[in-house]
Amino acid sequence: MKVLVAGGSGALARRVVEKLQRGRHEVAVVDRRPWPADASGIAFFEADIRKLAAADVIRRFHPDCVVHMATVNAIRAPNEDSSRTNLAGTRALYQFSAEHGVKHVVFVSRHTIYGASADAPLFHMEDEPPSGLERDAALADLTAADLYASQMLWREPKLKTTVLRVVYFLGESRTGTLARYLSDRVVPRVLGFDPAYQVIDEDDAAAAIALAVDAAAPGIFNVAGPAPLPLSVVIRESGREGLALPELALRFMRRRGSFSGLPQGGFTHLKYPIAVDGSAFRAATGFQFQRTLEDCLSRFRTASPKLL
Repeated sequence: MKVLVAGGSGALARRVVEKLQRGRHEVAVVDRRPWPADASGIAFFEADIRKLAAADVIRRFHPDCVVHMATVNAIRAPNEDSSRTNLAGTRALYQFSAEHGVKHVVFVSRHTIYGASADAPLFHMEDEPPSGLERDAALADLTAADLYASQMLWREPKLKTTVLRVVYFLGESRTGTLARYLSDRVVPRVLGFDPAYQVIDEDDAAAAIALAVDAAAPGIFNVAGPAPLPLSVVIRESGREGLALPELALRFMRRRGSFSGLPQGGFTHLKYPIAVDGSAFRAATGFQFQRTLEDCLSRFRTASPKLL
């Protein structure tokens, strides 16, 4: 099968590319970021998925499946109009895919679109709408892209769609939202709160995405790994020192430039849990995670530079 990975230059996406190659797929990558010099043997196209150049890539490579990993968030790109990449980019990629005969699109989203709130259910199911976004505007653009992709299940029935809402990933690459939060020796959290965090090893996350390509099961799926652990335990087991401070103090210090790893606009995520039920994805694909959360945190801790 021919598979095009949009946003394939990212650390997690590169692992997806590797696993697809091992599955004997013919893989190409399109990304506006350069392809790493040490990653050879892949057809790479430097293009923005919002532009007609991306349509030309799809026309020329003619993939059977497109894996959309080209979304950004306000934490990674605080000075960019991320909605232009997330919503407009997703719309463009679907338009180009439909026009040029793509059979299947896998949209890689995040479990955080459900929103963190005090009255959230213990485990979110796929049919639940996003909530709490009025308190977390940074997620609004990604949620719009997720909902657009979800609508394509009935708007473009000839173009099979799989939406994956993946929990926080962590691993040796030390990339992603959670890795940035854990980037310093001292990691702040909100005094009086210790939410459960759901984390999956990045290799298991990549394997799940590659498996979604092979299974070609249409629908919306939560992708989860081991059982959640309290945030304080995640901090400790990652080799960091937790520091509980009042929320107002954290907000003040964030504005002053301290604790750069704190999620912009996402203090609710340090107070309330977002846990998802991944049973539907397991049933549809047979997915089984390979690494426990303890193994995942150990790999991250070992790979991290020595913290002074």
